[in-house]
Amino acid sequence: MVQRCPLGADRRQLLSDTTLGGWLEQLLGVPPKDIALYDRALTHGSQAAANYERLEFLGDRVLGLIIAEWLFELFADEPEGQLSKRLNALVTGPVCATVARANGVAARLKLGKQARDDGAADSDNVLGDVMEALIGALYRDHGLAAVRSAIRRLWGDSVTTQARAPQHPKSALQEWAAAHNRRPPDYAIVDRSGPQHAPVFTVRVSIGKLAEASATGTSKQEAETAAAAALLAQLEA
Repeated sequence: MVQRCPLGADRRQLLSDTTLGGWLEQLLGVPPKDIALYDRALTHGSQAAANYERLEFLGDRVLGLIIAEWLFELFADEPEGQLSKRLNALVTGPVCATVARANGVAARLKLGKQARDDGAADSDNVLGDVMEALIGALYRDHGLAAVRSAIRRLWGDSVTTQARAPQHPKSALQEWAAAHNRRPPDYAIVDRSGPQHAPVFTVRVSIGKLAEASATGTSKQEAETAAAAALLAQLEA
């Protein structure tokens, strides 16, 4: 008669690694060789000192390279300025967070209790950083070819859906001010709230005494972009 043994810590870890490995292979297109890299990429600073931040730093640069290479191939007749606009629109934190949400990253995050209670699992900042960390982990584990294949699949049609390069709201507002002989836009943070891992910034942008608008975002850059878009809509109405 075979006796059932209690599920020990080693076996629980093995089962956990197997489940994570299957999900990663589905997400990234290749089976992980070093599961610890991906485990770290999914670990928030509230959970452990060995968290995703260094891998996010690496993944951010790798993502930029792969998207830039892809745009260079797809839009052979566009000048550098247009390619830069496309690139900047595709590698933002919110875009990375959208990719993460669509592929179940939130459910795999390793968060401390307070961070989870504060909603870090649905934070654009956290999800965007973790997606970049997973890209960094994949690069370290399998190299550039595997990363290229994964990013092209995950970003998919978003790279080609816009026939023209998008104009960033801050650039568009700057150009509007210059064309109308107005002072350059002035941005100011008027409020910062929320926990450290999920801050909310409120930014006001003004063009002299002509007009102003405010907006919020999960980063200073995101709030500035939203404020610029709001003011531009007001000026062009």
